[in-house]
Amino acid sequence: MATSKESGKSAGSSSGSAQKSAGGSGSGPAKRGFAAMDQNQQREIASKGGQAAHQKGTAHEFDSEEARRAGQKGGEAVSRNRAHMADIGRKGGESRQSASRAAAASGAAASSKGGNRQGGKES
Repeated sequence: MATSKESGKSAGSSSGSAQKSAGGSGSGPAKRGFAAMDQNQQREIASKGGQAAHQKGTAHEFDSEEARRAGQKGGEAVSRNRAHMADIGRKGGESRQSASRAAAASGAAASSKGGNRQGGKES
């Protein structure tokens, strides 16, 4: 009988650790409550909260001017990071350059097949 209890304990402890590791990356405790729900359940609950706030009159709604100011603040904060802005500009330039190269290549392919397919004036 003692052997069955010991085997039961070892099986129970191994399944407990398996539950913790299955809950996430294994570094923290398993998710509980709201965090353990699937995304659809979370959305339903959050939606009900938003509807209740609107009915109660305590919900905040942005007017166009307030939204404009908030967006402006966000843009100012992002634009202070010079390295980030340089990276954005570089990516845009690369994208534009590759797009113009692709257009030139397709235009050359179209003209080599005979005829002007770009819809311009015919001479």
